[in-house]
Amino acid sequence: MSTAREQPIFSTRAHVFQIDPATKRNWIPAGKHALTVSYFYDATRNVYRIISIGGAKAIINSTVTPNMTFTKTSQKFGQWADSRANTVYGLGFGSEQQLTQFAEKFQEVKEAARLAREKSQDGGELTSTALAMASHQVPPSPLVSTNGPEEKLFRSQSADAPGPTERERLKKMLSEGSVGEVQWEAEFFALQDSNQRLAGALREANAAATQWRQQLEVQRAEAEHLRQRVAELEAQVAAEPVRAGEKEATSQSVEQLEARVQTKDQEIQTLKNQSTGPREAPDTAEREETQQQVQVGCRTSPDLETRNAELEQQLRAMESNLEEARAERERARAEVGRAAQLLDVRLFELSELREGLARLAEAAP
Repeated sequence: MSTAREQPIFSTRAHVFQIDPATKRNWIPAGKHALTVSYFYDATRNVYRIISIGGAKAIINSTVTPNMTFTKTSQKFGQWADSRANTVYGLGFGSEQQLTQFAEKFQEVKEAARLAREKSQDGGELTSTALAMASHQVPPSPLVSTNGPEEKLFRSQSADAPGPTERERLKKMLSEGSVGEVQWEAEFFALQDSNQRLAGALREANAAATQWRQQLEVQRAEAEHLRQRVAELEAQVAAEPVRAGEKEATSQSVEQLEARVQTKDQEIQTLKNQSTGPREAPDTAEREETQQQVQVGCRTSPDLETRNAELEQQLRAMESNLEEARAERERARAEVGRAAQLLDVRLFELSELREGLARLAEAAP
């Protein structure tokens, strides 16, 4: 006997529950994670089933019949009763839209099952009429039915028909083949979900890599700015010897001014001594000349002292500027060191991210 392959017509993911057989009130979860729940159609038997595989066993294997009803009990939860399995199944979806899609598909499948049953019943009535017309030649044969729309006719008293043992063996082969196909379909959907998750992880990794590249460009720009700052400070440091030469020239100028001041002081003292010393016949013109020189010396000495104070003040200002420039250079060097360390860390993290992306790409099917 050959059977057609069952085709999946709709699939979604949901958390699967079954009613507690003891209390008939509490829900028992089928697992910790969401499972793939699919509608399958068997074209040979014209049967619709809801199937969900968890591990190596079927968590849901429910044949849809016209008298079933899918009930929405909340925005993301729905349930239906299966009298053949003597249980109630519950599905918890991730969104209200998924619940609505599953409920609409349930209604479509239920209507298709009703039409299939009506068609099967019409075929059964025609077969019964034909058997009644031929009853004078062939003894009537009993009807052996299976679940719902899977009803078939067997002639138990015919010599050509297989016996009960053969029928059981064929039923077992059919059941095992269907379960195997369902398992393969479930594995196929699981691989599709895994592939989608890997693709999502790869997209996230690419986005993270892009973000890291942008941060790396920013760090490079900051490092370049710090390098330029260091170059400027080094140029200032290179100009320090020129300032040192200016300082020495200023010191020499101050020493010369001090020497001139001392010379003038000596001249003033000499003139004072001459003006107060004993003289026999002082000349009036010489006395006046001496007094003028004394006045000129008195006026010149304060000017030299003022100039000397100004030069000392300029020297102190130059020394302060030099110290500030050195401190600024040290701070810039410290900033460059920190930026270089941060750049090394970013490069190491980028290298690890690239290795992770390579591993993900190798692991992807």
